[in-house]
Amino acid sequence: MASGNRFPSLFPGRSGLVAVVAVVAVLLIGLPPYRVFFLISILLGLGIFGLLQLWYKYKPVKSEDVHDDKHPLGLDR
Repeated sequence: MASGNRFPSLFPGRSGLVAVVAVVAVLLIGLPPYRVFFLISILLGLGIFGLLQLWYKYKPVKSEDVHDDKHPLGLDR
């Protein structure tokens, strides 16, 4: 691993983002069932996002809930 990249990809940087958007666009245009799957996925994601926002608004994380132990399993080297 000369580049030090943990997850090497075929399209690094912005070109990878453009490739992903192009693939999704082709699938949305070419395969009608994919549109339904995409819509359901977006709606589920937004619903879970909203629920998590409400949860942490009314039940914020307290400092005593956070553990300072960086290696809880004892796997420090």
